[in-house]
Amino acid sequence: MSLWLDMLGVEIRFVETKSFGKIRIAESGVGNPETILFMHGINGHLEAYAKNLISLGKQFHVVAFDFVGHGLSDKPVLEYLPLLFAEQLGELMDALGLESAHLSGESLGGWVSAFFAVKYPNRVKRLMLNTAAGIPVVSEKGKADLANLIALNQRNVQATPTRDSVRARLEWLMHENNRSLVNDELISLRLRIYLMPETQQVAPIINKIINRHDEFLVPFEQMKTAPLFLWTADNPIHDLEAARAAAKRVPGSQVPT
Repeated sequence: MSLWLDMLGVEIRFVETKSFGKIRIAESGVGNPETILFMHGINGHLEAYAKNLISLGKQFHVVAFDFVGHGLSDKPVLEYLPLLFAEQLGELMDALGLESAHLSGESLGGWVSAFFAVKYPNRVKRLMLNTAAGIPVVSEKGKADLANLIALNQRNVQATPTRDSVRARLEWLMHENNRSLVNDELISLRLRIYLMPETQQVAPIINKIINRHDEFLVPFEQMKTAPLFLWTADNPIHDLEAARAAAKRVPGSQVPT
């Protein structure tokens, strides 16, 4: 199925922020009282939530967006770090007139959501960390997965991206039973984004975050919002035991059993 059929009825627009320029958002359920903000992973874009926007928009005001430096958002040359993305999140909420919201972030998005929740607890309602980064990598498999991710990203950053390199990067995200989701439309979309001159300028800076992962671990002991750790037994890098260990550091957290 086409991404645009999944997103039929979603409004796509750009929102001006104070420090980060124009941010592309996808929005549904405008007027509903509760807002959920969805945040994609590193080198990703808002289409990661194509299958969630309409269905959840029946009950919630739903917003997915491209991080600065990603997708079709502005791409200034900055020192891209999780804390910077957390400030972007706050400015986007300000621009949308949101005092607080539910947060759901995947990988980098979860990392950013967690830092935001630590710094701005009164702006976070419920917090969903979907296979989030920013958690200590404890297993040998996790360390090998991290090395593999770095290598896959280098194929799309240090060399000119190709359909094969983009396919390999996307399939790395998917369980083998779901790799049919990596279709020609999704590959073409991401390849087009990766080949943009602005993306090629900032992508090497953004990808340095991965190598510096352990410099920016989430201080879970300071978190006042008990998160839901949305995990799978097949998650690369951060396995289920890593999620359970992080959950123990925040009273009231929920984690798969």
